[in-house]
Amino acid sequence: MKNKKSAIVRIGLIQTSCEGSAPANFEKTARLIRRAARKGAQIVCTQELFTSPYFCQTEDIANFALAERVDETGPTVQALSALARELKVVIVASLFEKRARGVYHNTAAVIDADGKYLGKYRKMHIPDDPHYYEKFYFSEGDLGYKVFRTRYADIGVLICWDQWYPEAARLTALKGAQIIFYPTAIGWLPRDKKEYGGSQHGAWETVQRSHAIANGCYVASVNRVGFEKSSDGEGGIEFWGQSFVADTYGRVVKKGSVSREEILVVPVDLAKIDETRAYWPFFRDRRIATYGDIQKRCIDE
Repeated sequence: MKNKKSAIVRIGLIQTSCEGSAPANFEKTARLIRRAARKGAQIVCTQELFTSPYFCQTEDIANFALAERVDETGPTVQALSALARELKVVIVASLFEKRARGVYHNTAAVIDADGKYLGKYRKMHIPDDPHYYEKFYFSEGDLGYKVFRTRYADIGVLICWDQWYPEAARLTALKGAQIIFYPTAIGWLPRDKKEYGGSQHGAWETVQRSHAIANGCYVASVNRVGFEKSSDGEGGIEFWGQSFVADTYGRVVKKGSVSREEILVVPVDLAKIDETRAYWPFFRDRRIATYGDIQKRCIDE
């Protein structure tokens, strides 16, 4: 008989700063994954592109050397698979993927608690804003929205800029995600913080809480902390941390600090998903026949 998954699952979010070499950042995160497992975490998620500083602040071809294969043969996937197997934890890891010569992706790998590589999600929505020049580095994702059936829960993964798109969260939830993880690298530009800082962060948190409400699932967003100076000397980004978990009613059940490195370990009750969707049957009442225009770039009157 197949083992029934427990309704209570403990998820761990690794909020940290990044500096220096990829090996150093990996070892730092691996230590924090171990600590999260000791605290009882069963599913652990890294922040976006956790093995390096956020290199997308500038367009520099030298940064492509940071990319690697993301599959069973990739060095980071292999190392994390061994760690997952040892600790009996699921790991969601955000990596810079080299798919082929000249084709790169912003990718999350999912590894089950027995060390098995379950697959990957490639970031669909790619920004191109000051200090977020991701279109220079990443092709748009082409694997669709995915759900991974792990030992402890059925999870979806979306990445950073994907956070702003309700369509992405809805499709991931419709495929069966009980928890949607968002590995993230977002913060304030120093020149904008005083005037726009509060509203920017508030919008970021609110839109993700709304995904939890509209889909009756848990949302876990994992951000980095610290100030990272741009390699061209033109300013930098102050990452605002504040990783959080929202429940099926969109309530923030735990939130990290603005500036400290920390591990959030949060128990979530998967039984609340069916309960919430019974009380608020948004999936049942969807008028799918009326949504055809959502596939258009613009709707002319």
